[in-house]
Amino acid sequence: MIEALEITRAFGSVSALSGVSFSVPEKGVVGFLGQNGAGKSTTLRILTTYLPPSSGDALVAGFSVTKNPAEVRARLGSLPENPPLYPEMTVREYLRFIAAIRKLTKPEEAIECVAAECSLATVMKKRCGALSKGYKQRVGIAQAIIHRPEVILLDEPTSGLDPVQIVEIRQLIRKLGESHTVLLSSHLLQEVVEITSRVIMLHRGRVVLDGKTADLTASGNLEEQFLAIARADVGGI
Repeated sequence: MIEALEITRAFGSVSALSGVSFSVPEKGVVGFLGQNGAGKSTTLRILTTYLPPSSGDALVAGFSVTKNPAEVRARLGSLPENPPLYPEMTVREYLRFIAAIRKLTKPEEAIECVAAECSLATVMKKRCGALSKGYKQRVGIAQAIIHRPEVILLDEPTSGLDPVQIVEIRQLIRKLGESHTVLLSSHLLQEVVEITSRVIMLHRGRVVLDGKTADLTASGNLEEQFLAIARADVGGI
């Protein structure tokens, strides 16, 4: 469902990604783990067609991000670290706006579906700018799935949430993984362990670990490598 093919990306003389390759199958939640600056967000921007790779390519639902970007965007839903909300709009107005952009044939039906999925019924008349951080994340996820995409990309979806909100968003993400392919980017080891069935670890723009979460945690490889990187590295790209 997602296939990265030797992606590289440079910003001037700085190499952000160096030959990144991985594949994500249909359905389930896969963790994209790495410290801040590892290259996770750059990879997600390439997968969303927001940023072109310097070389290499990626396929999303079978379509190339460089050759068929419109087809990719139609099959993709994404939540950046900061949800792309309009603070002056109510939640319902905002979702109507997104439904119009997506050219949905039954917008009100789609809005009601995502409102139920993301537990938004009590805030539909509230302005987005007045919502708590947790509800802003829920609205962000709602806009990402309103068109029923095959692939969902989530960048630090629980960042800044309180403990109760974190549990609720994690439950929502697990549920989404039952019917969608979800790539969850995070710099938090526990986040990835709690939610995902598989982990791809990125460090300094390269894939350094890829395997089933249960196997990696049982063997200790995931924690050991993550801690080794954290102790040895002071920053990154």
